[in-house]
Amino acid sequence: MASPRTITIVALSVALGLFFVFMGTIKLTPRLSRDAYNEMKRAYKSYVRALPMLKKMGVSSILLRKSIGALEVACGIVMTLVPGRPKDVANFLLLLLVLAVLFFHQLVGDPLKRYAHALVFGILLTCRLLIARQPEELPPEKRMLSVNGEEQPLMHEAAPEKGKMKVS
Repeated sequence: MASPRTITIVALSVALGLFFVFMGTIKLTPRLSRDAYNEMKRAYKSYVRALPMLKKMGVSSILLRKSIGALEVACGIVMTLVPGRPKDVANFLLLLLVLAVLFFHQLVGDPLKRYAHALVFGILLTCRLLIARQPEELPPEKRMLSVNGEEQPLMHEAAPEKGKMKVS
């Protein structure tokens, strides 16, 4: 049976992956929702206007929107389908992307209701990454410490019960 930790990681990975595939697709094409697509176009124009440095670097609102959308779709697919370390890399990239989007929202002075979803999904990405990076809890019989080539039980497990004295 899978551990609760594994179930949590898989559930978060699939949910977050599907969300970012959906959001990235909305940034790339109007097929899912024409209104949302048009809103994304408008928002990214305001981001580029608020950061003249992007304009100087030759980054248009279209390039920025499509780059972020493509990265969201790619990382979302990895989060949903690919096992192992690539999931953690995709998680980290999406977390950086969410931080950049939060920065853009703050830069243009958007109200909280416009970027609350980014905050929530940033927190979920952080939780998933922290849970995934924690070491797996070993069962008591597997917890051994290697000292001078000999396997010994860990100290707290080998210690006598409280109030009893170990006599050798």
